[in-house]
Amino acid sequence: MENNIDAYIAKFSDQDQAVIQKLRTVIKGHLPSGFEEQLNYGMIGYVVPHSIYPKGYRCDPKLPLPFMGIARQKQAFTFYHMGIYGDPDLLEWFISSYEKSYGKLDHGKSCFRFRTKEKIPYELIGTLVEKISVQDWIDTMEKTTA
Repeated sequence: MENNIDAYIAKFSDQDQAVIQKLRTVIKGHLPSGFEEQLNYGMIGYVVPHSIYPKGYRCDPKLPLPFMGIARQKQAFTFYHMGIYGDPDLLEWFISSYEKSYGKLDHGKSCFRFRTKEKIPYELIGTLVEKISVQDWIDTMEKTTA
């Protein structure tokens, strides 16, 4: 696994690099204090570092607690937001907000797939990123894994 975000991004076409960089800019511009950006699970991830949450990820405590990720995959740009998985109201808000402007959203439990760059809701993603603090995420994980 690469340990350098710039090298990860450099693997893609210039056009895809621009999209990934724009997603990074939006996320980092709205990211609550305490989250860190790093390569995680083969993509750009936003995590709660061990310095804040020493227990790490329950599935592999050597890894920091994951929260969000962005990737360019075979057929889509993908945005992962684990916080939305545990909050049905937040998920419903995101889906309905997206579908008002862009049509049907292609998604899984915490994964949103955007087949074209024109379908990426940068402003909506920025708003979503702001909605859960590091402490909110830690509290959610503590409640669901207790």
